Amino acid sequence: MASLADKAILSGADNRPPMLEKDMYDSWKSRMELYMLNRPHGRMILESVEQGPLIWPSVEVERVTRLKKYSELSAAKAIQADCDVKASNIILQGLPPEIFPAIK
Repeated sequence: MASLADKAILSGADNRPPMLEKDMYDSWKSRMELYMLNRPHGRMILESVEQGPLIWPSVEVERVTRLKKYSELSAAKAIQADCDVKASNIILQGLPPEIFPAIK
């Protein structure tokens, strides 16, 4: 099965993100990991990417089971939920512009 990068190359797309270039993927992966690790709670952010997001605990109230609200999470679970959001944002937005001068 062709990867997204392969499909972009085959379609002749010249505006694909650099991290999808076959020869650039490992470099971008390494940069993203280092960037995540250098953020507050970096290890938790990286684990969120590698292992998936927090599975929200549930609670039973009056015989109805529902997911806990953010305010009901323990401190550690709340930090993990925040790290999940940060991980998603880092991936979706790519590296922030201020890091590019350091990469060149």
